[in-house]
Amino acid sequence: MSCPQRRVGFAGHHNKYAGASRWPACLVLEPGWRVWFKTWHLPVLLALISALLALGGADMAGALRYQHAEILHGQLWRLLSAHLLHLGGAHLLLNLGGLGLIWALFARELSGPAGWLVLLSSALGVSLGLLLFDPGLDWYVGLSGVLHGLFAAGALRHWRERPTAAALMLAVLAGKLLWEQLLGPLPGTSAVAGGPVIVDAHLFGALGGCLGALLRRSVTLL
Repeated sequence: MSCPQRRVGFAGHHNKYAGASRWPACLVLEPGWRVWFKTWHLPVLLALISALLALGGADMAGALRYQHAEILHGQLWRLLSAHLLHLGGAHLLLNLGGLGLIWALFARELSGPAGWLVLLSSALGVSLGLLLFDPGLDWYVGLSGVLHGLFAAGALRHWRERPTAAALMLAVLAGKLLWEQLLGPLPGTSAVAGGPVIVDAHLFGALGGCLGALLRRSVTLL
C-alpha cells in the first residue's frame, strides 16, 4: 500500500529548496516526535538495556558486573556495564524511577551530547573511584551512582537560569552525601534495594557528574 505524498516546508528559509521534500507523509516524523526522541532517547535506552540484562540471570551478571580482580586483569568493559545491572526487580524499578525523575527535572540540561558526556563521566567516576579508593570492595552493580552524577550535572547546568533552585538542589544532594559518608545509607534504602548500599558510589558518581558538566561547558566555550 502506498502512502500519500506530502511536501514539507520550512518557514523563514526562502530559497529554491524550501518545501522540496517528497518523502511519503507516513515516513516523515513530526517535529514533536523529533524533539521527544532527542530529549528522552538516552533514559529510554538505558531503561531498555537494563531491563533486558535483568533477564540474563546470574551468568550475565557474572560477566558484566564491576568486579575488582577481573578489571585489574583487563576486563575493562565492567567499568561501564556494571551500572546497567541490578540486584533484582525492586532495585531496577527504584533506579529507573529515579532516572525518570531526574530527566523530568533536567531534560533540557541533559539532552543531546551533554547527557552522554555526563553519563560516561559519572559511570567512570564511580568505577574508577571504587577501583582506586575502595579496593576491598569485591563487586558492585547498579545505576544509583550514575544517577547522583546526572542530578549533580543537571543542577549545575541549571544554575544560569534558576540559581536559587539549583543551589537548593545541590545543597540537598550535598547533605545526602554527607549523611551517607558519616552515618551510612539512608534508613530503609538497603531493604528496598534488596542488598547493601555502597554509599561511596554515590559520592564518586556525583563528582564524576560535576566533572562532566564542567567539561561540557568548557567544550561549548571553545
